[in-house]
Amino acid sequence: MLVAGAAGSLGGAGGVLVPGVGGVAGVSGDGGVGVGLVSAIGPPGEAASAFRAEWPVAEPHVLLRAFAAPPTAFAAGHRGIDIAADPDEQVVAPAAGVVTYAAVVVDRPVVSIDHGNGFVSSLEPVTAVVSLGQTVVAGQPIGSVAVWSHCAVSCIHYGVRLDGQYVSPMLVLASVPRAVLLPIGGG
Repeated sequence: MLVAGAAGSLGGAGGVLVPGVGGVAGVSGDGGVGVGLVSAIGPPGEAASAFRAEWPVAEPHVLLRAFAAPPTAFAAGHRGIDIAADPDEQVVAPAAGVVTYAAVVVDRPVVSIDHGNGFVSSLEPVTAVVSLGQTVVAGQPIGSVAVWSHCAVSCIHYGVRLDGQYVSPMLVLASVPRAVLLPIGGG
């Protein structure tokens, strides 16, 4: 289990970052390991580094499944992250924007928010309290976690698109520690 943003978690007491396969692995305070915290999809670029989002559910942030970019547009992959969340738990807007979708897709309720500059967040399953075209601010309640069998335990799926392409939400979450490369040697 990977826990982010809570005491004894990533970046806090007891939490460390270690190299992992396909990105970064996090070691939580309880000794669990999550591999693929930030999937290797290339550098986020100026747009991704300029956009910051907040977690859509309250702490602790337990990641049940990491982002896995598909090899092609229609191939299998996991186009977001799954975060443990209780049924009926409040879901908030990760950033300011305009609601572009608040309805059911196939068998689950979805809320999508256009944040501008090419960024769109999608959250599911969310029983919406917002409506199409509504402007929201970061942290504003947008609904509650609905019951859906996507995860083994209750969860929320959080996806982020940049110019129509899915990117790892971990790249834009403000509270996720960033890797910094430092020069070695004296010169």
